[in-house]
Amino acid sequence: MAERKIFAGHAVRRVRREAGISQAAFASIIGISASYQNLIERNQRPVTAGVLMKLAERFDFDPRALSAAEPGGGAEAMRRRLADPLFADLGVDRNEVAEWLAAAPGGAEAFARVFDRAGGGGAESPASGDPVQTVRREIGRWRNHFADLDERAEMLADELRLRSGDLYGAVAERLRVKHGLSIRVLPVDVLPDVLRRLDLHARQLQLSELLDPASRTFAAAYQLALTEARGEVDALVKGADLTDRTAERLYGRHLFSYFAAALMMPYARFLRACEATGYDLELLQRRFGAGLEQVAHRLTTMQRVGARGLPFFMIRVDRAGQSSKRYGGASGAALVEAEGRCPLWRLHHAFDRPGTLAVQLVELEAGERWLTLSRTVTPQGRRYGGIAASFAIGLGVEAGSAGVLAAARGVDLDGDATPIGLGCRACLRPDCPQRSAAPAGRALVVDERERRMSALTFVGD
Repeated sequence: MAERKIFAGHAVRRVRREAGISQAAFASIIGISASYQNLIERNQRPVTAGVLMKLAERFDFDPRALSAAEPGGGAEAMRRRLADPLFADLGVDRNEVAEWLAAAPGGAEAFARVFDRAGGGGAESPASGDPVQTVRREIGRWRNHFADLDERAEMLADELRLRSGDLYGAVAERLRVKHGLSIRVLPVDVLPDVLRRLDLHARQLQLSELLDPASRTFAAAYQLALTEARGEVDALVKGADLTDRTAERLYGRHLFSYFAAALMMPYARFLRACEATGYDLELLQRRFGAGLEQVAHRLTTMQRVGARGLPFFMIRVDRAGQSSKRYGGASGAALVEAEGRCPLWRLHHAFDRPGTLAVQLVELEAGERWLTLSRTVTPQGRRYGGIAASFAIGLGVEAGSAGVLAAARGVDLDGDATPIGLGCRACLRPDCPQRSAAPAGRALVVDERERRMSALTFVGD
């Protein structure tokens, strides 16, 4: 798969200015012309792999910092803010946004912070005091790919694999021999409201009998992560510079879970399996002994330099449309960040056919086309007579990259797509029969002489 072009003029300019040298001198050091250097800094040319290597060699630059350095979260995030009805009359186009980020990255970042703090457009801000959103933003800065954790987990997985083909057994043995912890599966009456518990007094990892095999393996791998990936996780949490203790713990939990998933689905082997099977979700589940949600989450992390998978996004919603997990990965999908969602998206229809994969080609107002896959999942831990919780998992990849998917067979990726929006309050599509509210900032028009497809006609429609 072709590498995604990286426009990072702001980051390159920052490296040059910190070094205190001119564009011409900097260009000479990294082996390009001064004019090309100027185009890179103005975001009119991408940063090539060769330039990245020279930056890393000569200026101790970490390429992973590119996504973290993007002002306001990058061009896509800035365009989503500017889509607010407050700016509708300005007509800011894509080129203007790119020029703004290139010419005044500090000003763009300042605008983003003020806009987010004011709560505009549904943007989420760590300043809001919500630790969940704070952690989501930090995960987004890394595009949910943590190379050090992947490398460490892959090494450990190879070591365990040499000892046994049964990952759960190998992890259990390592916990017992190296860490003095045994695993005990207990009846639900003993652990009535708990799925996993570490009893340090008894030196036991206690698991509920309600957990299925994939969840037991994940629980054991998570415990191993707590002991053997502590250094790497603590370094990432410290580097995030979070001021809220709850946010730190949530972020740490995400990173330990990331390591556990990477242990179950080691990067190189998982990527080879994805490419060989056409990202067949059921085959991947069976091959790696994982659950659908575990596989879906793992797909959003496959962004290793030089060995990238398809840039999937993932979202998990309940029947009321409330999201409890959102991972954009490297997709840049507005569908993940939007607070509202469109009822025409089959993600919300998945509950009508539990366990069935729904495949849909959708198109947003800006013309972006996505192939989306949706299916229900049921959380572990339900007893007979208890509340039957269920969620829908949505995965998506750009239609232009979706041709290799097994799920895309028979789908005309260039054909008609379902037109959807980012929720009625953010959607300007006219005459939508499903509309429940007028767009934010648009006044309703009531005309007794005419009845249109939608009863909610608005100014500008």
